[in-house]
Amino acid sequence: MRGSELLATPEEDELPHLWQKPSYEVLLDALQKLRVEPPVWGLKVSSAEILKQQAATATAHQRREIIMFLSSIIKSGLPWLESDDEREVIWEEASKRTSERCGRTAMGEIVRRWPFENEDYGSFSLTVREPPLTGDSLGLKTWGSSYVLAQLLHEFSSGPLAHLFRGRTEPTDVLELGSGTGLLGLAAASIWRANVFLTDLPDIMPNLAYNASLNRELIEERGGKVEAAPLTWGGSEEDVDPRFRSGNRYQLVIVADPLYDDDHPALLTGAIDEQLALNSDARVLIMVPQRDEVTKGLTRTLRRGLEQQANPLICYHENVVAGEDDWGDANHDQETHSISFWWGIFGRDQLASA
Repeated sequence: MRGSELLATPEEDELPHLWQKPSYEVLLDALQKLRVEPPVWGLKVSSAEILKQQAATATAHQRREIIMFLSSIIKSGLPWLESDDEREVIWEEASKRTSERCGRTAMGEIVRRWPFENEDYGSFSLTVREPPLTGDSLGLKTWGSSYVLAQLLHEFSSGPLAHLFRGRTEPTDVLELGSGTGLLGLAAASIWRANVFLTDLPDIMPNLAYNASLNRELIEERGGKVEAAPLTWGGSEEDVDPRFRSGNRYQLVIVADPLYDDDHPALLTGAIDEQLALNSDARVLIMVPQRDEVTKGLTRTLRRGLEQQANPLICYHENVVAGEDDWGDANHDQETHSISFWWGIFGRDQLASA
């Protein structure tokens, strides 16, 4: 099924009974079959459909039986197993299966496979690791906007961004700001066959670099390249990675879901102005979910800030698309919500540059 890899839920009578002292192999196999994969949604597969199919795999009675089964394992000393190592593995797997049923924020580390399919660029999947969500970890979660924008990239490269790709003998250099887990930038490298630099805060870099490495072979087979490096918006010059100190290098900058606080529009505006090339062909592609009035207000502030730069950036193209978002993830069923995503393409004001 496109969108989410769902594991079949074992029937009640397929679950092993602890009083029968099932072997380590039998218990481990049963626990692995109970894995709950986080949903992957997109423009063509809605979260509502995914959740419906997930719910269809187990009745309410079966779900209660599964929770009772997992709880019994966690409480049991498992004395018939041969070693403490085997017992630790079984307890850990049962704990993971329990947390998976308590929503995304209760999960530990997860790995999601994000599928892409189009007649223009073929089919492939990107694999992205998300560490446990603890504390200030917005950059460790893959937000819906990354996938929504990634699925539109081929339309931009054949439409309003075509001048940056058409007739080139060398791959286009692309900078992604605030990459997070890297899904958008990884997709850009794969679909555009571009050299993409993934950037984010230093604390986000270990996971971002890992995801770049995880997908590098696939990306290079498709003709792209990917590299990850730290870049703090508004950081002092000595803190900036040498690769970004020269400034105004990139013909194309991409950003998805970058606004969470009042100071973000100004910081992002500064980072864009510092890194985007000064010529009239250079472009910025931005997507911001319109979750509420606060997010809409931040979007307006960002636009004003881009227009007020010494080298103004004006919006040449914009639109709104429908998509899925799981901001907050408060519900235990990992419910996502249909919202609007605004995207805009900005370039240097040709009259002001003349």
